[in-house]
Amino acid sequence: MNEAQNIINQNIPDILMRLKNIAIVGLSPKPDKTSYQVGAYIKQAGYNVFPVNPNYDNVMNLKCYNTLKEIPEPVDIVNIFRKSEDVLPVVKEAININAKVIWMQLGIENEIAARLALDAGLKVIMNRCIKIEHSIL
Repeated sequence: MNEAQNIINQNIPDILMRLKNIAIVGLSPKPDKTSYQVGAYIKQAGYNVFPVNPNYDNVMNLKCYNTLKEIPEPVDIVNIFRKSEDVLPVVKEAININAKVIWMQLGIENEIAARLALDAGLKVIMNRCIKIEHSIL
């Protein structure tokens, strides 16, 4: 991602210490799925978790939203568990709800979406696991 690479994955400790409302896009209700394990960890760590998955009404005993814009509270971090090619619409919606950070989980990279988010003033974390990064703190 050339020049933008310098501003991606920066300030992860600061982001995780300061921001507490995390929407998890693609959160699964199945305990054997990585998204569930990450969501459960983040919830237990004291973050406010907002599941976003149109296939379910509840995940982890939390109301599940169809879209980011349905979440009734400000969202700080949009944590994405979607295929890399499916990230762009999520990023566009995150920009529209004034999220502060786009966090693409381990194995997920979309440079076009990252550039769009950066240009809109959001911080971008790409190809990193929020659970692993938090456990390092």
